[in-house]
Amino acid sequence: MSLTHLSARPYREESNHNRETRRHQHREAPHRGGPVNEQQPEKVGQDTAAATAAAEEQGLLFTDDVSPLPSDLGYRGPTACNAAGITYRQLDYWARTGLIEPSVRGAKGSGSQRLYSFRDILILKIIKRLLDAGISLQNIRTAVSHLRERGTDDLTQVTLMSDGASVYECTSNDEVIDLLQGGQGVFGIAIGGVWREIEGTLAQLPSESASDEEPTETIAGDELAARRAARNVG
Repeated sequence: MSLTHLSARPYREESNHNRETRRHQHREAPHRGGPVNEQQPEKVGQDTAAATAAAEEQGLLFTDDVSPLPSDLGYRGPTACNAAGITYRQLDYWARTGLIEPSVRGAKGSGSQRLYSFRDILILKIIKRLLDAGISLQNIRTAVSHLRERGTDDLTQVTLMSDGASVYECTSNDEVIDLLQGGQGVFGIAIGGVWREIEGTLAQLPSESASDEEPTETIAGDELAARRAARNVG
């Protein structure tokens, strides 16, 4: 089992070592001066069952019921904000600072319209949830950079776990359960679950073909960017 640490600060090698040590101690710890405690395996089983139940309750375990990615659609800024639960100022700031930029079409002037892909909005939603959990923007940038390297289909097989400071990438149910048992899985995001949530939201919102010609008029949702561009020119 290989657990990927996604925080910006250096990886603490002892964390994995300590978890393995604790697991062996649970299985093999003898009575002082006596035989192995036969109840220890039962206790370990109870701990694992409790962690598994907690993971299931929080929707952190992996499932395969996600639809194929809609690759031919783009979504304007206001729609992306609606689906991700963020403000337009956040969207604009994250694009300008390179945290997450629209991959279908970027803004090229006061009259241009950003178009975000489904994957972009998925990442936006993940950023929002990590921020809400108190994760630092520095660690979020590191996690997002790592997630970008993954193929889109691979993202649904990832659950992000955090203890409030560090972020870990889990790619199996065993890793999720191990972190919960070790006390490092205080907060989790099953990306497959976020995928399904966004899919349901976007089904009710407007989209446009990624191959459509870029419109020239400015819509209300992009007025903030338009006003900023006008001030910069002035």
